[in-house]
Amino acid sequence: MIRHIATRFLAILLLTAAGQAGAAEVGVQVAFTDGEASIIRAYYHDGHATQPGKKKGKHGKKTLPPGIARNLARGKPLPPGIAKQVLPAGLIDLLPPPPHGFERITVSGKVLLVEIATQVIHDVLEDVILGK
Repeated sequence: MIRHIATRFLAILLLTAAGQAGAAEVGVQVAFTDGEASIIRAYYHDGHATQPGKKKGKHGKKTLPPGIARNLARGKPLPPGIAKQVLPAGLIDLLPPPPHGFERITVSGKVLLVEIATQVIHDVLEDVILGK
């Protein structure tokens, strides 16, 4: 019993010391927090402009081929050659830094949390970017 508790305590200490990137390596899910999601949604809801002059599809959203659009999902690698964009500077200033080893990007009207080393998508916020 004591050995089991000590093992669990050691695991928690290691995860805490390694930070969120280390947690991702041992299978703990890294995702947008509720606070981050609220900030991102509020930023775009308040009418902050999207980048003008981008090619848009039928309903004002940038379109991707259906197969590629389906691959913009949690747990899947970012498709190669995809047109990803960084978040606007004003939004970056409002958010805390992303977890170590991760980046927040936008692709086709979605905000993604992507692991930099593997390009695996860890979380997706859908339909937050108005006008895309």
